[in-house]
Amino acid sequence: MRRSRTPRCRRSRRLTVARLVFFTGHAGTGKTTLAKRAVPLLHARTGESFCILDKDTIYGAYSAKVMGLVTGDPDDRDSPTYLEHLRDEEYNGLLEIARENLELGVNTVLVGPFSREVRSHRVFDPSALGVPSDTAVSVVWVELEEQAAKARIVARAHPNDRYKLAHWDEYRKRRFVPDPGEFPLLIRHDNTVFDPHAFERLIERLCGVAYTAMH
Repeated sequence: MRRSRTPRCRRSRRLTVARLVFFTGHAGTGKTTLAKRAVPLLHARTGESFCILDKDTIYGAYSAKVMGLVTGDPDDRDSPTYLEHLRDEEYNGLLEIARENLELGVNTVLVGPFSREVRSHRVFDPSALGVPSDTAVSVVWVELEEQAAKARIVARAHPNDRYKLAHWDEYRKRRFVPDPGEFPLLIRHDNTVFDPHAFERLIERLCGVAYTAMH
């Protein structure tokens, strides 16, 4: 009997560099769940390995310790103190870990809001990110309407969300909806409900040829 083969997306011959895939978006949109669904399929369809780096996993215990010492609230991830003094350092550290992997040719998936980096367009520029300049970058923006995202945040009852929920009016000022005209390279994915057809289209796009910065 012939064994069925897993369909694979063929990589362009001229693409010999590592891939960097971002799953970005606001809190409660389902970035981590979506990324964890995607990675096994990216493995199977490209025949390549991908490591996944989730900001909350890497910095969760560290940030809790620091914020507990600084503000007395280890669950704070949204106060001005955190945003001004710790937030960027976490993201820069995450990108440093990604850089080390990419330099070794290891495809890397980063999971986190990255809203500042998307808004500033930094996330689209390998040189600005500090990763190899020929890195093939894909940026997924996971979308969910604000009230639905808030309902998910309430339902998951994670301690790190307490400050956010208690100061929602302040938090929502940082939420933005990227304009398609301003962010044409952003891969948008509506995660209101899991749509297997939309997810399949996302996977097909991610395992194809990603874009690289123009030189």
